[in-house]
Amino acid sequence: MPASPRKSRPVGPGRPKDLEKRAAILAAAKRLFPARGFDGVSMDAIAAEAGVSKLTVYSHFRDKEALFAAAVREKCLEQVPEEVFVTAPKGPIRDALGTIAQHFFALVSSDEAMGLQRMILAESGAETRMGKLFWDAGPARILASFERFLHEAVAAGKLEIPDVEEAAGHFLCLLKGEVNMRMIFGPDAPKHCASDERHVASVVDMFLRAYAPRGE
Repeated sequence: MPASPRKSRPVGPGRPKDLEKRAAILAAAKRLFPARGFDGVSMDAIAAEAGVSKLTVYSHFRDKEALFAAAVREKCLEQVPEEVFVTAPKGPIRDALGTIAQHFFALVSSDEAMGLQRMILAESGAETRMGKLFWDAGPARILASFERFLHEAVAAGKLEIPDVEEAAGHFLCLLKGEVNMRMIFGPDAPKHCASDERHVASVVDMFLRAYAPRGE
């Protein structure tokens, strides 16, 4: 009886060890870029922080820009996963908006996000390359997902919004606004709310006063 053919092992990225190394590289990038800035981080430093070789880093990410974009995308997906943008809200729209607001606020007020924004502000005077990388990898995805959520909420009769794109920008900017001021002026800048929870709730209330269906 002829021997049965041996099953070939999977090769290339996708094996458990490859996934573990990729995760370690991204974790290192998420720590180092906010702390040191884009120009202050080398691929050697990422490799050392992740406990892998530089060749391994390049096998997963073609260059430092690709790694930076992936780190931003990963951080945003961790704190604002696609699952929060429910396609057809079944419960009260206030609850769905509140969930999105809490996740987004936690992201923009995190140390990593603030570090990345400081980096972008510091480096944007010389060129816009890093700002575009940051925007495309993180904020643009969140904004597009929230716009889709609002379009579907309008179609379901949960909201009345004449300009969804404008309303989406208003909502996210209201959530972020005071965080940005504290980032620029420092932790001693005055706060108008006693807690982050009250700030998030006040933004949701304002949004619903503007866009809740009339008569509700």
